[in-house]
Amino acid sequence: MRRDYFELTVEGVDDDDRQATPLVRIDFHGPDGLLRDRLSGTDGDLLAADDVDVAFRLREPLSTPDDPEGVVGVTNRYTGDFVLELNETATDVLPFIHAARDSAGDEDAHYRVEIDVDGERLVSYDKHTFLVYDHEGNLLRNESLIPSGVEL
Repeated sequence: MRRDYFELTVEGVDDDDRQATPLVRIDFHGPDGLLRDRLSGTDGDLLAADDVDVAFRLREPLSTPDDPEGVVGVTNRYTGDFVLELNETATDVLPFIHAARDSAGDEDAHYRVEIDVDGERLVSYDKHTFLVYDHEGNLLRNESLIPSGVEL
């Protein structure tokens, strides 16, 4: 599935736009049924929030003077298959993770992912984990959103 089929927008990151739960919306503009098939389990039902993982992997060092580029990926937790991938920059993704942390107070941080197909809602997931990997595949714990009590 091509990365340019997807458009990502976020809400709840800017101080003027702060909300209790930051939101990332991914809109798919590609062939009919393709994304639904990828988001479906073996039983044909759409995957639940606990069945998918969200991560960001950098393609260049975070210390790159320009805005380091990376890939946001949503994967099937049980098969490891990519559901979708899209290109984003660190300045688009990391502030979102920080906003989720800041909005949590004493609770575990969380955020919402909404995946639409041509503007129509397909799934909505409330998530507590957003892993960030450097360009060599190492987990960046300080940049990731990891719930308390979770050991990786």
